Amino acid sequence: MIKGLGTALITPFKADKRVDYEALARLLDTQLTGAVDYIVVLGTTGEAATMTEDEKREVRTFIRTYVNGRLPLVLGVGGNNTAAVCESLKTIDLTGFEAILSVCPYYNKPNQEGLFQHFRAVSEASPIPVLLYNVPGRTGVNLLPETVMRIYEAQPKKIVGIKEASGNVEQIKHLIDLAKDKLMVISGDDGIACEIMEAGGAGLISVASNAFPEDFYAIVHKKDQAKQAQYEQMVKLLFKEGNPVGIKAVLAQKGIIQNYLRLPLVPASAVLQKEIQKELA
Repeated sequence: MIKGLGTALITPFKADKRVDYEALARLLDTQLTGAVDYIVVLGTTGEAATMTEDEKREVRTFIRTYVNGRLPLVLGVGGNNTAAVCESLKTIDLTGFEAILSVCPYYNKPNQEGLFQHFRAVSEASPIPVLLYNVPGRTGVNLLPETVMRIYEAQPKKIVGIKEASGNVEQIKHLIDLAKDKLMVISGDDGIACEIMEAGGAGLISVASNAFPEDFYAIVHKKDQAKQAQYEQMVKLLFKEGNPVGIKAVLAQKGIIQNYLRLPLVPASAVLQKEIQKELA
């Protein structure tokens, strides 16, 4: 259910920083055309870290109702307080979600044993399957392949895969070799999706597919390296000033959303917006 192309969905905001549900509906319409295999809700790209629990509940409910079973949904549930994450998994209504995506604890900088204990607790608390999420550039810790397999072996019925966004191709390939048919290794980087899939990866969770779902569907399902190469510069621009700064600038220029973020993030600079406009043209 969660193989292929998954979109790490942004959350549109209005000028007053409230959630823009009309824009969210327009964005979802672009994802429900058959070019996306599943949607990841309230992850890093969705700016969940700046949303209240009430807002997150409303967004979950809106997306679940609007999608209405037409695509599988994955929900971002993570944090650096293990007990709080586990408690939230007991109280959140996970109806309609296939799995959770849970990021490595950030700021605390646990060692590999701490990461193992954290994810074992999270997987025990979760009533649905778990995708691990390794993104050292944001969290300050790197979930090593051997630790991933140790987590899987502790909870083989719960841990179904990992979104790997370390950018370390050799590490990811090593994990794919260890994982084999046990769990999915999903690319978390738009720019190296083909390389990871050629090595045995199970698809891509993409930022770029918010704006370019059809092209990234081709990149994933056809392993279209030529098309991936065409997007090399755009992908660099998407992350030049942080995520989701770049992708929101693209979506605003395409007329799908308004270009608002919540502090501490701010919209793309004038220079970046001109670069994006040129690349779009």
